[in-house]
Amino acid sequence: MHTPSIAHPLLQQTLGQIALAIPGATALLRQHKLDFCCQGERTLALACAERTHELPALLEQLEALQRQSAPLAPCSDPAQLIDRILERYHDTHRQQLPELARMARRVEAVHQTHPAVPVGLADFLEQMQAELENHMAKEEQILFPLLRRSGQAPIRGPIAVMRHEHLEHGARLERLAELTCNHTPPPDACTTWRALYAGTERLVDDLMHHIHLENNVLFPMFER
Repeated sequence: MHTPSIAHPLLQQTLGQIALAIPGATALLRQHKLDFCCQGERTLALACAERTHELPALLEQLEALQRQSAPLAPCSDPAQLIDRILERYHDTHRQQLPELARMARRVEAVHQTHPAVPVGLADFLEQMQAELENHMAKEEQILFPLLRRSGQAPIRGPIAVMRHEHLEHGARLERLAELTCNHTPPPDACTTWRALYAGTERLVDDLMHHIHLENNVLFPMFER
């Protein structure tokens, strides 16, 4: 066996570190059949030692996930901001929630006798996914096309509905913190459990910044 010769900082990180640090990495590692849980102490280089041909594509995908996780800076062009919200947040939430629910289901099953197991977390995440998908669909199919057509003319009614739903999302984030002990895994948690809580914490950060951009940057352009 030999380690890859490609020089890249991710190669010396362990699978467990990558799973915890890069949003969306757990699904990608599973896709490449890399066990970040039971064999999470292996470096990416060692894990891929016998299939170096997969590394360029894998590293490119991991870098893309890192870029996606960077928060957006506000901009003054509403059409451009809408495009960036769709790409950075709507697409990201659609990747995050199914994977988080899958990991939660596994943690609840494998660690069902653990006193800190997050009972009901998988069901809650699936419900949250359905409600957020419904909200994003309203924005994509109704509100955002309306904003694009109107320039910056006042549109208060549909925006008020979205603001109200944002408050409901905020209440769900508080419940998510309760179910995960404020996103803090127990000391003996496995890598999947730790990656799950790192992911729920990122979901909170992403959704809060997403709502901030809409409530405090995009919507005021059309409420004057």
